Order: sequence, then C-alpha cells, then structure tokens
Amino acid sequence: MSRNITLNINGAQHTVDVEDRMLLSDAIREKAGLTGTHVACEHGVCGACTILLDGEAVRSCLMFTVQAAGHEITTVEGIAPAPGELSVVQRAMQDNHGLQCGFCTPGIVTSLTAYLRDFPNASDDELKEALSGNLCRCTGYMGIINAARQAQKEIQGSAK
Repeated sequence: MSRNITLNINGAQHTVDVEDRMLLSDAIREKAGLTGTHVACEHGVCGACTILLDGEAVRSCLMFTVQAAGHEITTVEGIAPAPGELSVVQRAMQDNHGLQCGFCTPGIVTSLTAYLRDFPNASDDELKEALSGNLCRCTGYMGIINAARQAQKEIQGSAK
C-alpha cells in the first residue's frame, strides 16, 4: 500500500508517494533527492544515515518514512547556516582533516552537531563516546576527535 505524505526536510516541504514499509533513509535519498544521507549497514550500527529528527540524532535506516510525517527533518544538507557556508562542525572537520573518503562524514557531522548543542562542555572521553556510534574505516578518528574539540571551542566561545 502506498500513500502521499509530506515531509519537512531542511525547512522545505516534500510531498512524496511512499509505501508504508519504505525506510526514511531511502525516501530522503530517492524521493526527496537529498543524497547526503548515506546508507551502509541498514541496521543502525554504522551511523552513516544519521539525521536530525526534531533536533535529535536518529538513524534514518531504522525508521519508516510514514513515522517522520509531521516532524522536522534535518539532513547534512541542512546543517550549514546558509547555502555556500559551512557549519561550525563542518568547518572543523575540514580544518582537521576529519574525513578521507567522506562516506561516514554526513552521519558524523549530524551526530556531532546535536551532541555539541546539548553537551558543549563534554570531556574528551565523552566526545569519544558520542562518536562511538559512527563507524569510520579511513581516518583513525584522530582528525574527527580534533574536529570535535575545535567545534566545541568555537561553540563555547560563541556562547559567551
């Protein structure tokens, strides 16, 4: 069975025709055309599909699209403050070589964005724990951790 639903993604309305069983990650990519949300494990383990749902980091491969109707969805494409700009976390990832192949990067950026918003004073161990749900095969994580620290400092500085 399929139905038309409206998704609010990155502040824009997307009316999509979906089957009840369609995963949100697939709808974001295939129906809304936003390919920054990556799909890898499809079990919620790797974190590549992480989006913000009403501001909270969630795995879009673990949700049906119909469950997201009426909620605010933010993908990596919607993280930046304006077109052509980078968010604090995106800039820190770039500055600290926090990406190599880039496949895991969208999930890491969305996860860190939500985490640093809620825990701007997190310790190094807490930052590592927050990133433990995002698997990266390329970087060795040091660039990502350094990026998290830089973003954290910028966020703390702007809060003063």
